[in-house]
Formats: sequence, C-alpha cells, structure tokens
Amino acid sequence: MKICVTGTRGFPFIEGGVEKHCEALYPYVAQTSDVVVFRRKPYVTGDGGHANIHFIDLPSTKIKGFEAVWHTFLSVLRMIAIHPDVAHFHNIGPGLFIPLIKLASIPVVLTYHSPNYEHKKWGFFARKLLRFCESISLKFADRIIFVNQYQMEKYSPEVQKKSRYIPNGITALIKTENRNYLDAIGVEPGKYILSVGRITPEKGFHTLIQAYKDQNLAGCKLVIAGGVEFESGYMEKLKQLCGDADVVFTGFVQGETLAQLYSNAALFVLASENEGFPLVLLEAMGYGRDVLVSDIPATHLVKLEAEDYFPTGQSDVLGQKLREKLTNKVSREYDLTGYNWENIAKQTANVLLQAAKSRME
Repeated sequence: MKICVTGTRGFPFIEGGVEKHCEALYPYVAQTSDVVVFRRKPYVTGDGGHANIHFIDLPSTKIKGFEAVWHTFLSVLRMIAIHPDVAHFHNIGPGLFIPLIKLASIPVVLTYHSPNYEHKKWGFFARKLLRFCESISLKFADRIIFVNQYQMEKYSPEVQKKSRYIPNGITALIKTENRNYLDAIGVEPGKYILSVGRITPEKGFHTLIQAYKDQNLAGCKLVIAGGVEFESGYMEKLKQLCGDADVVFTGFVQGETLAQLYSNAALFVLASENEGFPLVLLEAMGYGRDVLVSDIPATHLVKLEAEDYFPTGQSDVLGQKLREKLTNKVSREYDLTGYNWENIAKQTANVLLQAAKSRME
C-alpha cells in the first residue's frame, strides 16, 4: 500500500503525543507499505533515516489554532495529486478536510487521539470549531482508530461499527547508568519527583506544584520536563506559583537525557485533567517507577492500584499522597505486554488495508 499521513507536526525528535505515536508506529508499518508523511517545516529537525518513509515538508506557521488547518489543507492538495491507496489522518482538527479526500475517491482512516475541545487552551469559538471538525471526521472517515476505549464508547452504534480500539505502545527503553544530566540540572538520584509533558493547562502542572509546595518536602525536588510553545503565559504563572520551591523546569528533553530522568526518579506524577492515552505514563511504568496519577478515564486504560490515583485537580489530596509515596519508596513491575508497538502496528496496518480494500468493493 501507499499511505499518506497528515495531522502530525512530524518526526523524529518533535515534542508531542501524536508525534511520539507516529514516530513509533510508522517504521513498523513501512516494513510492508510505502509511507508518505507530511511534516510542518518550522518543526523539522531531521529525516530520521527510515526506510520506506518519505517526508514531504510543507510551509506552516506556529500560530496557535491556524498551523494545523493551513498545513492540513496543503497536505490534502498534495495527497490528491499523489492519490495513495489510503489516507491516514491524526486527530479531529485535521479531519475537517476528510470530505475533500473522499471526493477524490481516496479511503480515509482517522486515528482519534483526544477530544481537543476539552483542552483549556482553546477559547469558545475554537472549541465550537473543533466539535464541528469532530462531527465531520466521524461521519466521513471510512475507518476510525481510538487510542482511548472510553472515548470510543461515547459515540453512536454507527460510529462504533467502523471503529476499533488500538492503544498506544511503549518503545524500547534506553538503559543508562549515566547521571551527567542530573548533575547539570542539580538533582540527585532518588531525590526528585518527575512529571513529563508539554507545558499546557490541561496537564495540571499547577495542581502538582501547589501540592508539592504545600507539603514542604525537604530534600526532594520537583522536576518538570516539557517544552513551551503557545502557553508562555501559563508558564509564567507556573513560575510565579513556584516561588522559592525547589522546582526544576528542564524544557523539552528526549533520548538518553530523558532516560536519565526516568531511571532515577523517586516518583512519577501525571496530574493531567485530560488525556487521550498518556504515553509518558507508559514510559514511566516501563522504567519501573512508582506512579501517582489523576483519576481520569485515560489513566484507567492501564492497570494500576487504587492508591496510585488522586482526584483530578485536588492539590490537597495529591500532596498527602505525594508524602505517603515518598515515605514508602518502591520499585514497581507492570505487565506491559499489551503495549508492544510491533503488534499495535500490525493492527493499525490491518485497519488501513481494510479501508483501502473498501474502495475496490
């Protein structure tokens, strides 16, 4: 098959859950198919050297709310010219243009990552537009992949009939005993709490910082690893909230540097108010970290204990649980056999093939 992909900023080495998903998925899919990925030029840092993956880098902006629309429109025009066997769209915003692809008789698979209209960063009109994009996406896509089973179950039988739940996966872990990065940012192994994610309000970093401050956890720092794009105002609020607390913002980190952070953390915390399927939680579990997560549907997609959850947005309860977890430090072993990317890629490729065959029927 020839597959064209849009709805991602691209890969490799680009921050974001969809970007991580695509970077892990397509090298496997490309073992049996020819994959064309449309990337957004302002974010591109390299080609990654993947066999059978061809990148087409198109102009884009970094204007919040506009970059995805403009880039997807350009991608769709190129897709129509290429005329692949199937088009693979990621998330509901880009799905606005699925009808154009269907007019060209190209089957479409949509991967639904998260209900973006629930994210606090969007204003009233943007949320209305995203809901409209969702309705268009779900109606016109030939097949739909949900990374969150609970999200899939919200929709009508008609939508569910053409849908399939396929979770995110966990990539091969980087084993490292290096600690040079920890030295560089001034933290000691086993003496910091780690949270990872792009700096946006729905990630709940404000709740985590407040909980950390309230508990006055002497000798234990808080490390937040994630980049800032549009939410510079939110970042400033977080810094003000920190005050004199021992909070370290690393910016976007990846590879061996991120592996050092995971490998040596006393505890991993995910305070998100909204998630599709949290890849960073899987990563932390892969490194055997003890975890503490907000009680949202996405965090119940993996098997955790009752004491690993705290009520979303409640910094007082989170603070108490932070202290309890740090008082009783443990290493954990989790069953992650269901999150193997090779198997996930096979399932995804099968859905793409089904959609491609639908054009011939």
